[in-house]
Amino acid sequence: MAVMTYEGSPIDPSKPSIARVYDYLLGGKDNYAVDREVGDVFKRDLPGSVAIAFANRTALTRAVGEIVKTTGIRQFVDLGSGLPTADNVHQVAQRHAPEARVVYVDIDPQVLVHGRALLEKDERTRVVAVDVRNPEGIRTHPDTLGLIDFTRPVAVIFSAILHHVNDDEDPAGIVRYWRDNVPSGSHFFISHFRSGNNPQTREAEKVLQQTFGRGRWRTDEEIASLLDGLEILDPGIVPAPLWRPDQTETPWNNSGERQLTVWEHLIAAALARKP
Repeated sequence: MAVMTYEGSPIDPSKPSIARVYDYLLGGKDNYAVDREVGDVFKRDLPGSVAIAFANRTALTRAVGEIVKTTGIRQFVDLGSGLPTADNVHQVAQRHAPEARVVYVDIDPQVLVHGRALLEKDERTRVVAVDVRNPEGIRTHPDTLGLIDFTRPVAVIFSAILHHVNDDEDPAGIVRYWRDNVPSGSHFFISHFRSGNNPQTREAEKVLQQTFGRGRWRTDEEIASLLDGLEILDPGIVPAPLWRPDQTETPWNNSGERQLTVWEHLIAAALARKP
């Protein structure tokens, strides 16, 4: 039975949620037994896979910091933002530029409840309840237009969301819409499950498909095609831990290179710019 509603959408604790499973893997508490059951499949049967979630999150925080510190961009649209956790996009951005503005986009009812509660007193943030597959609805939403000036460069965040968009739902078309509707100088951050052509990839993809009916690992070439028409910035499309890493992280080898587990290879990250 649903236990809470938000804008008419029930939170159903009997069905797993992608956002809540991700929250559980990151050590959060906003999840139910059914979410922990799915998460435990990864923890128990695919040991080490939790590193994917942490690698993705730390790459996102580094990317937001880089955008604010190295560009004049002060407005972000975070698509499929998930449940609030430590170092959310607005917190990282506002740490460097207090005037930074962020629109979070998600349709998970629990994300909406917690996001609105967290951001209630922050006039520079909004939570918009529109499906990521409806970019026009997101861009033209009154809350988006009330915060984001689309005549100025924007940072569009696709953190661990496009691999949940199946091929027949045209993920490239979603990115293309945003590319065509933001000005030159806008930046795009993407993180995406990266096909490793190994048993771990196939098993993890199988778990997601069986649980949620979606979850598509893509090759580096397929990820690059999602960013068609954009300039992919250094270091390119790389495993998330290798995307402009913090040199204080461990382990590193004697050549100064980060030593990755097989799981850390399975989440890629990239930052691109609209020319």
